[in-house]
Formats: sequence, C-alpha cells, structure tokens
Amino acid sequence: MKLSEVLIKPILTEKANGQQEKLRRYAFKVARKANKLEIKKAVESFYGVTVMDVNTAVVPAKTKSRSTKSGFIVGRKPAYKKAMVTVAEGETIDLYSTI
Repeated sequence: MKLSEVLIKPILTEKANGQQEKLRRYAFKVARKANKLEIKKAVESFYGVTVMDVNTAVVPAKTKSRSTKSGFIVGRKPAYKKAMVTVAEGETIDLYSTI
C-alpha cells in the first residue's frame, strides 16, 4: 500500500486534543487495510517526527435514522479504522497549519 493512501485525515475532537497536550498522542483516520508499520512510516514521512507507539482500533458502523415527509429513512454510517500515534518526547505535529 502506498504511504499517501494510508492516512485519510486527522481526528480533531475534544478528547483527541486533550491527548495531544498531555500524552503526545495524535489520532488519525486510516485505511482499513493499513497495518501499524505502514501507519508509522506514513506519519514519520509526512510530519517529520519520530513515532514511538501506534495503537489501532476499528470503529464499528452505526445505524442512523430520520423522519421525513416521505417516511422513515434508515441508513448506516460506514465503519472505519483509527490509529492513535504517540510521538517522541519533545516533538509535536501541527495539525492546524493547513486550516
């Protein structure tokens, strides 16, 4: 798998921001087929940091429903894989530079 296909986008939530400040841990949405070694290489090459640890989790799909004039619509949000990447002491990733 190409390194450009591994990382999809960073996860910017309140919980993820708290972990960035306290634990130097950054969350990314990654490709489902990516393994920990590929994720580590991709983060190191794109952000220029030393990765100490990579934890992954597959977030399950969720059922969403809403009521409209034409009736009740039921759908599913897709499942995705997320990676929590811990960087070395004293290093940071600036995720807000491209906004």
